Amino acid sequence: MWFDTHCHLDAPEFDADRSDVVAAARANGVSRLLIPAVSRDNFLAVRACCRRFPGCSPAYGIHPLYVHQAHEADLPALRDWLRTESQGDCPARAIGEIGLDFFVPDYDAEWQTYFFARQLNIAEEFGLPVILHVRRSIDTVLGYIRRSGIRRGIAHAFNGSRQQAEQFIALGFKLGFGGAMTYPGSTRIRALAASLPLEAIVLETDAPDIPPVWLRDAHSSDTPAKPRNSPEQIPRIAGVLAELRHEPAAHIAAVTRANANAVFGFTA
Repeated sequence: MWFDTHCHLDAPEFDADRSDVVAAARANGVSRLLIPAVSRDNFLAVRACCRRFPGCSPAYGIHPLYVHQAHEADLPALRDWLRTESQGDCPARAIGEIGLDFFVPDYDAEWQTYFFARQLNIAEEFGLPVILHVRRSIDTVLGYIRRSGIRRGIAHAFNGSRQQAEQFIALGFKLGFGGAMTYPGSTRIRALAASLPLEAIVLETDAPDIPPVWLRDAHSSDTPAKPRNSPEQIPRIAGVLAELRHEPAAHIAAVTRANANAVFGFTA
């Protein structure tokens, strides 16, 4: 019923109870998850998750926050990996998570852009959609997408303006909404979620990150670790979207899943 289009199930935060996390998601109707890689070092872990748990599919790429530890040789390695995996039982559904991040201190825009541009070329070569990281970099990312031939993908954790949203939509992209939308103070995100065409929206958790407001509120201030998000939260996140749009949750489920299927090439 539900599709979590962005879940880092391979992350170490899930090492102790990964099977339980997947079981809880399924019990809540989340039957499909897209697991994006962040570096060459975790391609194997992403593939292992997707082989272990039916309904999970991989994306492979080098995240902008991981390019500082990447090497130029990782780009042909990504191409070789995709070529090999295309013949296997768990082919890539996208290139991701890739993009730009101009928020973190001392970011290297040149090195990030180098990896981003070349991964877009790889996505075009393999005819795959892209999962875009766009923090503080939306206009720059849009410029690269316009110059590419890619017209399918997701702007993950979208938090830009309406004009930027409409530009992504015009380029054939969907916008990812998740935990940030559940915070009353996220007025711009909530306004976009309420008013953009539902056909442009997909649901995501970014688990274990971006916990929804109820996980934050339930989290003990005495515990130093931040609350862990998980894919079982998708229906409740969708409930917030349904309230914002004044639409039935069943309609939200059907349309957002169809949107995700269209991005990643699923037929049902």
